[in-house]
Amino acid sequence: MSTKKIILKITGMTCSSCAINNEKALAKAKGIVSANVNFASKKALVEYDADVLSEEQVKKIIIDNGYDIDHGTHSMEHAGHDMKHDHDGGHEHRSEDIKKNWKAFLWSAIFTLPLALEMVYKFRLGMKFLDIDLVMYAHVVLATIVVFYFGWRFHKMAWKQAKKFQANMDTLVSMGTLVAYFFSLWLVAEKFLYDIEKEGYFEAAAIIITLILLGKYFEAKSTGQAGEAMKKLMELGAKKARVLIDGKEREIEISEIQVSDIILVKPSEKIPLDGEVIEGQSNVDESMLTGESMPVEKKVGSKVFGATLNEDGILKIKVTEVGEGTVLAQIIRTVEEAQGSKAPIQKLADRISGIFVPIVIGIALVTFLGWYFVSEDISIAIMNAVAVLVIACPCALGLATPTAIMVGTGKGAKNSILFKSGESFERAKEISMVVFDKTGTLTKGAPVVKRIISNPAFNFPQDKIAKLAASVAKNSEHPISQAVNAYAKDKNIETVDFADFKELPGRGVTAVCATHQKVVMMGNKKLLEENRLDTKWADEMLNDENLEIGTRLFVVHGGKDVVGAIIVADEARTESKGVVERLKAIGLKVAMISGDNKQTAQAMAKELGIEKVMAEVLPSEKAYEIEKLQSQGEKIVFVGDGINDAPSLVQADLGIAMGSATDIAKEAGQIILMQNNLEKVVEAIKLSKLTFRTIQQNLFWAFIYNIIAIPLAFSGILSPAIAAAAMSFSSVSVVANSLRIYRK
Repeated sequence: MSTKKIILKITGMTCSSCAINNEKALAKAKGIVSANVNFASKKALVEYDADVLSEEQVKKIIIDNGYDIDHGTHSMEHAGHDMKHDHDGGHEHRSEDIKKNWKAFLWSAIFTLPLALEMVYKFRLGMKFLDIDLVMYAHVVLATIVVFYFGWRFHKMAWKQAKKFQANMDTLVSMGTLVAYFFSLWLVAEKFLYDIEKEGYFEAAAIIITLILLGKYFEAKSTGQAGEAMKKLMELGAKKARVLIDGKEREIEISEIQVSDIILVKPSEKIPLDGEVIEGQSNVDESMLTGESMPVEKKVGSKVFGATLNEDGILKIKVTEVGEGTVLAQIIRTVEEAQGSKAPIQKLADRISGIFVPIVIGIALVTFLGWYFVSEDISIAIMNAVAVLVIACPCALGLATPTAIMVGTGKGAKNSILFKSGESFERAKEISMVVFDKTGTLTKGAPVVKRIISNPAFNFPQDKIAKLAASVAKNSEHPISQAVNAYAKDKNIETVDFADFKELPGRGVTAVCATHQKVVMMGNKKLLEENRLDTKWADEMLNDENLEIGTRLFVVHGGKDVVGAIIVADEARTESKGVVERLKAIGLKVAMISGDNKQTAQAMAKELGIEKVMAEVLPSEKAYEIEKLQSQGEKIVFVGDGINDAPSLVQADLGIAMGSATDIAKEAGQIILMQNNLEKVVEAIKLSKLTFRTIQQNLFWAFIYNIIAIPLAFSGILSPAIAAAAMSFSSVSVVANSLRIYRK
């Protein structure tokens, strides 16, 4: 199966029921792997089998379902090349949408105003405004224009839904306004035919349409603000680049650049795409991607990233990534996918929204029948039923979760925190403990050799111990091995060739000297025990409190003699202690997990104020330790950076990958920190909790609104016009509450 992802920008969706209907339509289609439709952003994130469906066929499913696809739609494979188009097109579309809704409201209000004034006039004075039939006919004309021209969008979509035996917000608005309009028209006909004078409700139908259009305007404006972070991300990218062709400069569009092209970047210019410096030297401001304020020195061989700013030198860069391969495109994709995803709590809202409209229609029918039999006045019965239909539109319910997720992910991206899905926010709600990987996470990840100790039983010189250790470790990429190699290089100690190299995770390294054919090992006590070597002297070294704090590595010569020990220590990050204190201050427990010996691990934990320590843990056992904590009732955030941290990141309730993390670790984590700064862990947790709390608030008020409003409309307390205003206000209030996340 060859799967692809596409983001569809859907037009014509007016409520959460529309999103649900589109999801259902997509899910039923053969070849669709997954589909998430976000009502707030008006986007669908669709994963499909390219062997079964084409991109056009996926779009056709939405079109056949009664909706349209905006030109800003793009495949994830072309995210980078299409960034400018997506930004310009998407932003223009949002602006046009806002203008369109404002214009529709304004003109609708102009035609509705005479109706509303006449209604108020009669209400205040108890008399008619100009007692002539022309007024009545003017009502018919004005109401017809408002209901059928400005309100056509609602009737059109309601009809499309009806043909598929479905219903949504448009169904309620359309039914409510048409009932009020045609009933009023019947009353006009009665007056014309039988001279029976009764109150009409043209103004109610017109006011409903006008107020809902006003709500749509505010909704479009607010959701546009919610997507502001995505807009700013897209604006980061350069629009054009200076390419060297046959030694001559030529300025071309970013979309025309290919891998291996040579681009020239002058001082104060943005670097267009990811690449490698082949000529020149400069300082580059990478803060727009990483948040780090200090510029990074770049020279021949250095990697550079699109959207970063070249400060002072001229750089020739060979392009290595275009399209979705660029770092910026990946960040945008991550944010877009997160904004298109759903938190598990939204499933409840979706289920309710899916059955809500038919239930409301049923309540409206009961309202009509009840009031008709009680009052024997069909006008009262109809208007109360209309009020029920209008006030119960589930817009607020549909906006509650996606708008909060849009704002939360947007704020995160702005602060160099990438949430990969809406689920991350919900996972954070019950977090009780943060578990840090030690090396490279709590520490700088660059250990150094503090001391070399010779075993008196063999009396090997320190340089010889260092030579043996560096020779056996030079093929290892482990930070500790790198520290030993760096020490040997610094001391001008020459290494010798070794064969049959083996790296034993969580224990050490072994190899065979090519000259003397003797086995040499470097590792911890576990390595000694596995090879059934004498650990008496090793135990003395491990328990000697007078020695430097750090990891004890033992050097074995000839496969049996423990000839020396190397103490390697890693320094804590400057911010580590403060971060631990801040996490404790917000009520979270803090723990550390490490492969180091207990003495070293506990010393580091004591320095940082961490009470819970899991030491001498093999990489393969880390996830098991997390699972044990979970079995004790803890909800775990795991923070790590290495390949060996990937299982723990997956096992934890919430995995956070550091900025320096491997690709595998970033793939495993639910949150990625673009900065290699632990302060972002606290920010990520706080933002997660804030966003989920906002989702809960939104859902609460959306539910409460309908719980209170529907009975009021049922009881006849609310007029259709007031119901329309209240319905519009509920949607806007939910979006406004979500936008508060930006300010906190």
